[in-house]
Amino acid sequence: MRATAVRRSAIAASVVSLALLVTACGGSDAKDEKDSAAPSAKDGGATKAAVKALTQAEIEKASLEQGDVAGHKITKTGAEDVVKSGDVTVDKKECEPLGFAYSGMKRGTPVGTAGRQVVQEPEKDATADPEDAMQAAFDVTSTLVTLASYEGDAAAKSIAELRDSAAKCAGGFTMTIKGDKTEVVKLTEEKVTGGDEALAWTVGTRQEGTTVPTKLVSLRQGGTVATFLAFNLGVVASGKADFELPSDVVAAQVEKLG
Repeated sequence: MRATAVRRSAIAASVVSLALLVTACGGSDAKDEKDSAAPSAKDGGATKAAVKALTQAEIEKASLEQGDVAGHKITKTGAEDVVKSGDVTVDKKECEPLGFAYSGMKRGTPVGTAGRQVVQEPEKDATADPEDAMQAAFDVTSTLVTLASYEGDAAAKSIAELRDSAAKCAGGFTMTIKGDKTEVVKLTEEKVTGGDEALAWTVGTRQEGTTVPTKLVSLRQGGTVATFLAFNLGVVASGKADFELPSDVVAAQVEKLG
């Protein structure tokens, strides 16, 4: 699979999943968008009231930590997960907000940012044979969570711009992330709740001749935008058609944002 943001999530998930599998078998418990100002789309739900942004210290405190989501391993993202403005290009101007959100790239000029990798732990079954245990280890969802806080109504405008971009680009587009091209062939809206406003889609990307579903969620809580990109290894390994939104991860993050 190509080295896109999805692939980075998949690699992270596979490393953690295999580590968990080894533990289970052993019997123990184991950017900044082209430095333009904040997005300037139609208001579409943007709040008029000024909002004070969370500071860097505050947004780190509001980020998910180990123990916040039952059955998941949570770690901070590293420098290799950071996608800068020059790293992403999209073939259609109107699809840029969607492509930037998908890549995890910071948009506008956030006051504070944070990132987490949240990986579902495989279910342990002492009675399972090795082959079933291996399949279970890969049937996990890995979610890349990014937070960005903004002053004023910039967060609301960001969500409005993303909503408008999705409406125009449901038929697909092509983006290049750090030199690797990814073709989005279909965008399907999903139902999601949380925060002051929330958006979600199943994003179908064509990877080496196969259409692979990923989940993209973006929500606003006050002046903070939280974006979730989820990938399930079992979809690729077993050819499953789809998987569930990471609703428990979204709910836990909304709770921490207050």
